[in-house]
Amino acid sequence: MPKMVLTAQYLSINANLVHGNTRKAELSVEVEDKDVTTYTSLGWKEVTGGIKSGELGCEFLQDFAAAALDSIMWPLLGTVVPFEARADQGAVSASNPKYTGSILIKSWNPLTGSVGDEATVSVTFPTSGAVTRATS
Repeated sequence: MPKMVLTAQYLSINANLVHGNTRKAELSVEVEDKDVTTYTSLGWKEVTGGIKSGELGCEFLQDFAAAALDSIMWPLLGTVVPFEARADQGAVSASNPKYTGSILIKSWNPLTGSVGDEATVSVTFPTSGAVTRATS
């Protein structure tokens, strides 16, 4: 079974390449479990899938320069924008699928940290609508 070490993730938010500032990106999707247990379940719980949802969690190294990370993200606060994430910056393929969808920029933490810390921003954006996976 092949192994992989993440060394060059790709991340685009609102058509802006932000992987140069990205230290960590985690896309998670899930589906609600709905209890459909009846008396014919013979004492066993039965579930079926409900509504799907997702989150894009990111840790960025902050940059306040003109046209850099903070100036890209700040105006997006409160808006729903497209994203694309891949395990590698190489071409989209069967071994490097892309995940796309939309996220709500529901928070932005421009100033965090203590004396001597790197200037980082850790945020989690909820997805809005479908998240798709493509290999071409």
